[in-house]
Amino acid sequence: MFNDVFKALSDPTRRKILDLLKNSDMTAGEISDSFNISKPSISHHLSLLKQADLVSDERKGQYIYYSLNTSVFEDLMKWFIDLSKSSKEK
Repeated sequence: MFNDVFKALSDPTRRKILDLLKNSDMTAGEISDSFNISKPSISHHLSLLKQADLVSDERKGQYIYYSLNTSVFEDLMKWFIDLSKSSKEK
């Protein structure tokens, strides 16, 4: 699971998308307005973020809204804390 997360986080465009979504849920069109790249490229980035379970999507009428999946971030933080504790015990 974390391999997909780290792969998704390795790209600056995907990190910026996550930064945008921390403020509010957004459509792909709203997200793409913040970038100088094509809408298909934004869709690709969103797809990778979804595969890593970092974002979720929900259809509302004719639009799909993307939001942060904070539970994955919580799991990731727990992993870092556990890793830090185990390294201090050595």
